[in-house]
Order: sequence, then C-alpha cells, then structure tokens
Amino acid sequence: MIRVLLQDHLGRREFHLAIHFVGNVQITRLNEAYLRHRGVTDVIAFDYSKGASGLLCGEIFVCLPEAIVQARRFRTAWQHEVVRYIIHAILHLCGYDDRTAGQRRRMRSAENAALRQLAARYALLRLSK
Repeated sequence: MIRVLLQDHLGRREFHLAIHFVGNVQITRLNEAYLRHRGVTDVIAFDYSKGASGLLCGEIFVCLPEAIVQARRFRTAWQHEVVRYIIHAILHLCGYDDRTAGQRRRMRSAENAALRQLAARYALLRLSK
C-alpha cells in the first residue's frame, strides 16, 4: 500500500522508509527531544534524504493510541487515521509543509486525495492493531 502511494500517487521510484508504531510515552519523548514540543503528537517524520539525489529516505513514528483518540473525535475509523498520518509524514518527506494556512490547505488536499486513492484500492478497515 505504501509502495503504491509512493510510486503511483507521488511518482517516487527510489525510497527507503521505516515506519514505527509507538505508544504515547515514546512519541512524547521523541516530540520533546527532537522537535522541542511538549506532549503527545500523532506522527513524527525524520528526513534522512539530505544529499541523496532522488532518494526518499526517512523514518516515521506513528502514535497508535493518538490515532484511536483522534478517530473518535473526527468520527472516522482509526485505520483511516493511521493511514492519514503515514500519508502526512510521507508528504513532509517529499517537501510539503504545513506552517501557513495556505500550506496546510495544500497538504490537506494532497492527504485527502491520497487517502481516497488508497481507500478505493485497499480494505483499510482490515488493518488491525
């Protein structure tokens, strides 16, 4: 599924990614140590592509408990939240930013398009804990 996102939707042919599913304690530690933000967050991406021509290289940490909480809040399935987080992180690794309102709109639009494409192709609700 991630390969389809990268190749078909984002046009990326060369990539090396690690995706980790973590709990609140680990994501909070990462968030505070590396991003200098306090508390829990949903997803963190580390870009290791610097200087690697055309290669998308990174590490993604997804907080599964936060996905479950946010899925309830937004009245969606936690599986869709997890996939959205992964898409969001990959978009960051591909150069998208979400610091301004315009950038957030562009990124959300790209997330929604990718999520629709993957949901049409895969049974996302079959993902399990």
